[in-house]
Amino acid sequence: MSTVINLRQVRKSRARNDKRAAGDANAAKFGEAKALRAARQAEAARAGRVLDAHRQDEAPEPSRHDD
Repeated sequence: MSTVINLRQVRKSRARNDKRAAGDANAAKFGEAKALRAARQAEAARAGRVLDAHRQDEAPEPSRHDD
């Protein structure tokens, strides 16, 4: 005797799997989530500000006298 299969459930399951595969492909294609991207950009901007704050002024050029 064979196993009874509910075709409606199989169809819905296949549709869910197809949607999940398409979503995974889009996630890989378009990269990280907006919140993660914003956090990474904010951290990079902060690191730049910290670096600029610790930067020393350039030494003044020695004056040349053509006497």
